[in-house]
Amino acid sequence: MQYGASIRIIEVNQRTLTLFAAPDQATLIASLNRVLRDDMHNHAQQEMLQLWEGVGGYASRSVNYTLDGRRLDVQISARILPGHEDSWSRVLVSLQDITALESAQRQLQTSERYARDIFAHSPVSLWVEDFSAVKPLLDDIRAQGIVDFKTFLKVHPEFVGRCAREIRVIDVNQATLALFGASDKAQLLAGVDQIFRAEMLDTFAEQLIDLWEGRLNQQREVINYNLAGEPLHIHMQFSVMQACLDDWAMVLVSLVDISARKKAEAYLEYLGKHDVLTGLRNRAYYMEELSRLARKGPWPVGVVVIDLNGLKATNDERGHGAGDAMLRRCAEVLAKAADSTSCVARIGGDEFCMLLPATDEQGAWIMVERITALQEMNNQFYPGQALSVSMGMAVAREGDALEAVVHRADQSMYAQKTRYYAALGHERRSER
Repeated sequence: MQYGASIRIIEVNQRTLTLFAAPDQATLIASLNRVLRDDMHNHAQQEMLQLWEGVGGYASRSVNYTLDGRRLDVQISARILPGHEDSWSRVLVSLQDITALESAQRQLQTSERYARDIFAHSPVSLWVEDFSAVKPLLDDIRAQGIVDFKTFLKVHPEFVGRCAREIRVIDVNQATLALFGASDKAQLLAGVDQIFRAEMLDTFAEQLIDLWEGRLNQQREVINYNLAGEPLHIHMQFSVMQACLDDWAMVLVSLVDISARKKAEAYLEYLGKHDVLTGLRNRAYYMEELSRLARKGPWPVGVVVIDLNGLKATNDERGHGAGDAMLRRCAEVLAKAADSTSCVARIGGDEFCMLLPATDEQGAWIMVERITALQEMNNQFYPGQALSVSMGMAVAREGDALEAVVHRADQSMYAQKTRYYAALGHERRSER
């Protein structure tokens, strides 16, 4: 490079020899090709530009190498000495070893890139938010002498919305865009009201109460919505960053989509309380409801026991698929007959029961008549084998043993069933 070859070193001091691990000036000068190489050429262009602009010297950062091969990051300052401005024959050049500083900055940049990559590409939705405008609002309330913050929020629910409007989103990562169906950050932020709907304010009120009580690390389950309007069950973790404990200027919020888990839990809960074949309540739920009504009422409690006629014969003659179809038809009739307060359950193979809170004899008979009418309608809807049921009814008054009343209804049902099979000319035992 002509620029470097044109420079002649007149003298260096002892600190320079020590810096470059040179035994003497002659050795250093003879080894300049080892000192000034590689990265040095990029920095030399900056020096030439400054000289060209006539500033009387230059300042730059560059890379040199010691004679034993170590890299040196140096801060260079050069000044043309007075009286030599026309010829540049005397230039004072000082070098400051900034290797440690540059190394620390490179490490910092690497750490920042690493942290940024972790944030950007984390599989979990991450939000960096600014709560610095929320904290003064809570501090002002405390300064007014408010002690019971929960009661304050009940009396002033608008305060929750006010705090929510003060939150500023600083950044979100790629997983957040994917979770909420946003193409970019701008679209996401434009749809924040769709994501965090008014119902979220109750959850945010709980979050404010935690902050009021000094809990700066929180977690809870919430419901958000994606931009398509679909609900998302979310496990949220909220942490005020350690460096911002005084002003809450930086808060990290992580959101994990637990919708699949919630669906699985709901299905398992459904299986625990429902009969899979018919969709009615199962025996376990029926027993719980029977116990609850026995303790609390409301009285009187009507009981209707229903048994599907001819199920064994259907299974034997037409197969269990046909028998299952008859059970589902019976369940359709009972489900349509029942109201929201009734418990309708399949409690055995072909046996069903309806528990009717706050229902007297007249109401129970009306239910029996409704079931009969719907059964007839069902038979018109399904040509072929007719659906037939036997029913028994009884009513429990306050103080009665509810299980004994269920037994009475069951006996009444069996009496009707006996009459049904007698009319067909069959023994009940052979049909079962």
